[in-house]
Amino acid sequence: MTTAVKEQRTAAAVAPAGKRRLMPRWRDYGRPRELVVRYLLLLFVLGITVGPLLWQLLSSLKGVGEDVFGSNASLFPRDPTLRAYREVFDQVPVWTYIRNSVAVALLSITSQLVFSTLAGYMLSKPSWKGRGLVWVLLMASMMFPFESIMVSLFLGIRDLGLVDNVVGVWLPGFVAAINVLIMRAAFLAVPREIEDAAMLDGAGEWKRFRYLYLPSAWGAILVVTINTFISAWDDFLWPLIVLRTEDHFTLTLGLARLQSSSFGYDQRLVMAGSVISVIPVLVLFVITQRWFYKGVSSGAVKL
Repeated sequence: MTTAVKEQRTAAAVAPAGKRRLMPRWRDYGRPRELVVRYLLLLFVLGITVGPLLWQLLSSLKGVGEDVFGSNASLFPRDPTLRAYREVFDQVPVWTYIRNSVAVALLSITSQLVFSTLAGYMLSKPSWKGRGLVWVLLMASMMFPFESIMVSLFLGIRDLGLVDNVVGVWLPGFVAAINVLIMRAAFLAVPREIEDAAMLDGAGEWKRFRYLYLPSAWGAILVVTINTFISAWDDFLWPLIVLRTEDHFTLTLGLARLQSSSFGYDQRLVMAGSVISVIPVLVLFVITQRWFYKGVSSGAVKL
């Protein structure tokens, strides 16, 4: 048998295998029973997470004559309308609430990025005394719920004269221990050899931090930014304690007024307000989800 014939037979035998790898069959993913269970679990989780938001959206589109609750209520609106959204903007100063929420979110993101990045960088360095004590204190601070320190925080804000001020809403959360740990893990993922090479080239501490560590921790920085924005935007309890006048209300606190008797307990307005408050978070996450997942998987759990 000639060498050319052997090569042709070998190529013919390899081609189907390569085709099977490019076009996998259903059984390559597991047995049919396992696939059914897997997709049923995925549908269950999808219903729990997306179902309430979808129900709120559909309820906010219902007209005056359609029931939101009760035996006569239907899932889909018979005559969809944006009346509830127009009434929300007409009855409460939504844009003022949005401005205050954006101010709190921007202050929180700025302080979290600055302090958590610097603290995480310092904790990633083993050559300084007291590092272990700071690490223990950070871990211990995560064990106490917010409700256990809420009274002392309010007394401090009151003594500073920041009651009924957006700065008083932002100040207790200017840095979070979990964000410090996330940044520390991202900086620990940078190989020590690269830093040693930068030191041999004459790069100082600040240049190494700016040109070596920060670009390597871009994914973790984005994770901190998104988590901080969501936390500041959705916070309700602390603004409820600190703020007094309507001009200083955040969006979640201001839209909660739609459940009062002055608005007639119209559940369509409540649903519309909830959808309005969720839209910025959804838009931000949809835009940044690719980098968010990369940041989570790049070492954010390496504590």
